[in-house]
Parts: sequence; C-alpha cells; structure tokens
Amino acid sequence: MTGSVEQFVSTEFEVYGKVQGCYFTKYVKEQSETLGCAGWVKNSKAGTVLGKIQGLKPAVDEMVEWMTKTGSPGCSIDRCETRNWEVIMRPDFRNFSIRF
Repeated sequence: MTGSVEQFVSTEFEVYGKVQGCYFTKYVKEQSETLGCAGWVKNSKAGTVLGKIQGLKPAVDEMVEWMTKTGSPGCSIDRCETRNWEVIMRPDFRNFSIRF
C-alpha cells in the first residue's frame, strides 16, 4: 500500500435527532478518547450536538461513522453533518472536552 504515512485530519460536526438528554456528549468524549482523537463537543441551543474532532484519518472516519449510526444508548440520530475537513500537521487540542 502506498502513502502509508499517518495523516492527521480535522473536521467540524453537527449531529441532528434526539441527541440531547441521552448523554450523547459524554459518549462522544469517551469514544473519541478510545480512538485517540482530540477536540470538543457541546449541546447547541437548536437541540443538536456540535463540535470539532481531530486525529488520524482512520480514527476520525470511525468517529464520524459512530456519530452517524451508533451514538449513545437511548439516542435517535437523524444525521451527522461534517464540514471544513482539512489535513493538519498536528492536532490543535491535547485532549477531548465537553464544552458548555
């Protein structure tokens, strides 16, 4: 396989559906840490969950997939939108946090 250099990526995300009141942000933080990703997540006033995630591309891809299809127990995900994908030299964040 060519191009096996590990590539860091960054993306913003917003998850729609019944994703507040079911510990979605807590599970996003735990899943991101398990995959070695950094960034932040928070509930929005519009009833969505939004944030920014950074890490190795396979881990970020897996995290987006998790936020699209799995999520926290008791949630009901309509969709997960991502925007501002970019390749970065290194993550801007040292860990993953829940913002308020």
